[in-house]
Amino acid sequence: MSVYDEKKVLEVIEKATKSVVNISTVRLVQNIFFQAVPVSGMGSGTIFDADKGLILTNHHVVGGAEKINVTLYNNQVIQGTIVGSCVARDIAVVKVKADHLQSADFGDSDKLKVGQRVFAIGNPFGLSGGPTVTSGVVSAINRTIQSDRGLIENLVQTDAAINPGNSGGPLVDLEGRIIAISTAIIPFAQGIGFAIPINSAKACTTDLLTEGSGKRPWLGVVGLTLTEEIARYYGFPVGHGVLVTKVAGGSPAEYAGMTEGDIILEVDNRETRSIEDLVQEIRKRQIGDQIRVFALRNGKEHFFELKLKGMP
Repeated sequence: MSVYDEKKVLEVIEKATKSVVNISTVRLVQNIFFQAVPVSGMGSGTIFDADKGLILTNHHVVGGAEKINVTLYNNQVIQGTIVGSCVARDIAVVKVKADHLQSADFGDSDKLKVGQRVFAIGNPFGLSGGPTVTSGVVSAINRTIQSDRGLIENLVQTDAAINPGNSGGPLVDLEGRIIAISTAIIPFAQGIGFAIPINSAKACTTDLLTEGSGKRPWLGVVGLTLTEEIARYYGFPVGHGVLVTKVAGGSPAEYAGMTEGDIILEVDNRETRSIEDLVQEIRKRQIGDQIRVFALRNGKEHFFELKLKGMP
């Protein structure tokens, strides 16, 4: 779509909303008297395989739930069960048994561009009138964020409003294709939202449905792409690479001795000029693989031998 055609956009959004569901949960928690007390929760989900009744949502929406109810766009309520979760990506798969479900259309999140218009769709209350829609643009890509549940890597940042009830719903492009799954797990996000790229979500579901495991290799660092401007400002000896801003406790990077301020330049002799390069290199590996990281620390060369783990 070369120009913004509102009528066409409204049509594709209307179609996309039919694959968005409300998810309500009940968890049992202990009160101060050690009694089991039911606590309700709510979020959204996206149907990705209508034939098998499979729904994508966030792990934090359904994780630990004793009961899951799914409300479709037509207000039909059905029971769901958890197939599995990728905790590191905050993705979960829920299964339902129902006829006439409608699968979402998927885009390619690797082709996302900053400034691209997107719409966040959610069904936070399962009310008549259908899901809610907010609009915005892709503000940034490949964000790594520290949440209260740990590091979440390779996120899409958007200014489209993502409220807690919209967690698990889709972020769609102008063609109505799902390009990310929204998450409201970030506690300090005000005026900005984050979403898991759909390619990452699909890789997670493939692992879950074929191997029963959603874990991926984990290095355990938060970093930013080093530019010439940043290098000049801080007096770094190089103008490219990944500047490590945080090392997760108990991570392979910590065990290998990496610290904040290290500048990663190579992984297994492959040049790493940006955070995108680093993420791609780690994704190529498997849990348990040995890698060699070349970095600078205070202008001196350091080599780190480490064994990749699955994110806890």
